[in-house]
Amino acid sequence: MPLSNYTLDNVSEPEYGKILSVWESSVKATHDFLIEEDFEFYKNLIPQYLGAVTLKSLKDENGQILGFMGTADGNLEMLFVHAEARGLGVGKILLTHALENENITKVDVNRDNTQAIGFYEKFGFHTVASSEVDGCGKPYPILHMMLAKDKR
Repeated sequence: MPLSNYTLDNVSEPEYGKILSVWESSVKATHDFLIEEDFEFYKNLIPQYLGAVTLKSLKDENGQILGFMGTADGNLEMLFVHAEARGLGVGKILLTHALENENITKVDVNRDNTQAIGFYEKFGFHTVASSEVDGCGKPYPILHMMLAKDKR
């Protein structure tokens, strides 16, 4: 059932706790390659990252945050959808907004998150490079994806 009644809002600092809950739900549903110790490591870093990006959330008619994204300098730095909202079009709404309003042309994706890779490819992103470790030096290979020029 696609979403019909939602709001796309800027995220304020008092909402960071709710955003972290969405992140946790999303990561547990999609990042089965992540070991528990590293899950906790990243969970502790997320609040620092939230203040460094432009954050938008998608809320349902009851004000519940279904998903969020963070953008900075043409990069989609994060996009997470609550596990219970997967398949409803939340990610599509967020990414479409980023493409149309935030001039997003790049995204980094865990190589082992094949669903996310397929999602971004549907929107015209393709892999231009890869790294064997993530930005924290952890052994989670990253694909660096860029929007195809004809899709901009």
